[in-house]
Amino acid sequence: MKLIIIILFITMALSLILAFISFWLPQMNPDAEKLSPYECGFDPLGSARLPFSMRFFLVAILFLLFDLEIALLLPLPWGDQLHNPTNTFLWAMAVLILLTLGLIYEWAQGGLEWAE
Repeated sequence: MKLIIIILFITMALSLILAFISFWLPQMNPDAEKLSPYECGFDPLGSARLPFSMRFFLVAILFLLFDLEIALLLPLPWGDQLHNPTNTFLWAMAVLILLTLGLIYEWAQGGLEWAE
């Protein structure tokens, strides 16, 4: 227990020291170029606040959903070591079927089309 407290103290102290060093060490001499919205020197041609594409948002959400599916199914090989591996298989198949039906629905509705 004493070792854990020492390790926690060292990590907190090191984090605080590094945070203070990173805050006070850099020289802050802002000039006109650094204060401009674009550091490249070009004047902006249009609005920086363009509307966000809903199609891109939908594809990003689908990617995250299927990435989460992989994280949920990752412990599946260890699931067959349980007393009743049939339940593990049925739950995994339920997740896969549900996600496949959702993907088919999005595809049929045209939600995955980039061009309209």
